[in-house]
Amino acid sequence: MNLSHLTAISPIDGRYRQRVEPLAMYFSEFALFKYRVAVEIEYLIALTDLPLPALADFPRAAYEPLRNIYLQFNTTDADSIKAIEKKINHDVKAVEYFIKEKMQQLGLAKYTEYVHFGLTSQDINNTATPLSIKEALEKEYRPILEQLIDGLKQLAYDWRQIPMLARTHGQPASPTSLGKEIRVYIERLERQYEQLLQVPISAKFGGATGNFNAHKVAFPLVDWVAFSNEFVAKQLGLDRYQHTTQIEHYDNLAALFDNLRRINTILIDFSRDVWAYISMDYFKQRIVAGEVGSSAMPHKVNPIDFENAEGNLGMANAIFEHLSAKLPISRLQRDLTDSTVLRNVGVPFAHTLIALHSLLKGMGKLVVNQQKIQDDLEANWMVVAEAIQTVLRREGYPQPYELLKELTRKNERIDKEAIHQFIDQLNVDEPIKEELKAISPSNYIGYQ
Repeated sequence: MNLSHLTAISPIDGRYRQRVEPLAMYFSEFALFKYRVAVEIEYLIALTDLPLPALADFPRAAYEPLRNIYLQFNTTDADSIKAIEKKINHDVKAVEYFIKEKMQQLGLAKYTEYVHFGLTSQDINNTATPLSIKEALEKEYRPILEQLIDGLKQLAYDWRQIPMLARTHGQPASPTSLGKEIRVYIERLERQYEQLLQVPISAKFGGATGNFNAHKVAFPLVDWVAFSNEFVAKQLGLDRYQHTTQIEHYDNLAALFDNLRRINTILIDFSRDVWAYISMDYFKQRIVAGEVGSSAMPHKVNPIDFENAEGNLGMANAIFEHLSAKLPISRLQRDLTDSTVLRNVGVPFAHTLIALHSLLKGMGKLVVNQQKIQDDLEANWMVVAEAIQTVLRREGYPQPYELLKELTRKNERIDKEAIHQFIDQLNVDEPIKEELKAISPSNYIGYQ
């Protein structure tokens, strides 16, 4: 059976492929080869600036054609690497041989032994992978998250003057406003986004066990630590760990995944709240002509966008959690468990992107049912009991909490008339009674 959107095992490469297609440039096998080639070539070019006799006459004019090897990298190149890998059974060494072949074609055969000079596979993997993650965050994840936050800000502004019954423990509680409740999520997301920007994207670059053994024995007068710090920072834009085993610690990568997981958790909370408001009829959903809500019940318009988002955010978080828990652990100086796990790093990003697209779509379909919201406020006048007893406390009235408790816990409907009758019976001055009667579920909303 040929691979297609219909035959793919994962819905990421099947049903949802169109939504996550851009991620293939960062997290596919093709992308990993391309980033590996880029690191190898930039490393070779960086070496030509060192006082290494064999590279003293390296032609500067060769830099551009060398860089074009990864800038113009295509599926034919990736297939060539796979063919080499099939022969030698090593994916990173296959990249090295591929670059050497390209250099021979460019007339640079005499310099080929400086490709992958002194390095181990993880010097390439632990720079290529974080580099791909860094660029995916900058070019794919952050723009759509910013779009979502901006969308929430617009909703918060549009709904800023809509008072709404709050519910704590599922029960009617002191009123709020719809716009303020959206601002809660804006603040939470922005705080986590700020933290996301502070997490370093780190790399390991230091030879077989992190000590530059091969580099130092070959050229003891070169300061390889300083060279590598500058190379990783300036050429790759990453933060180099100073003391490592054969692999990077992944501690910062784990922190990044945990941060992304917290953002997703906030969005799960948002998805569930909106779902609940839809079920309460606080929101209607714009009807799209021709769409079917239920295969059996013609009247239904299901909150599928928020359900889809919740499900995909949960999938993403499960994998982010495994990545952040597993990657920082490796036996002694290296085991291979990180290798296969890291190949899945694009999966939680894909599920997250699917969810973000669903949320944006769902948010665009929401229509506030102000009449239902107002009806709920009018049906729950007991929520002003907090306001009344607080004003009475201010006036030194005896046991106001207990009085309001007795009034509102009779399992009887408490409406405006019942509240005002209670106020009329209070032994307070007339201006205080007028002050209390001015309080309603619609205006008792505090700061918004």
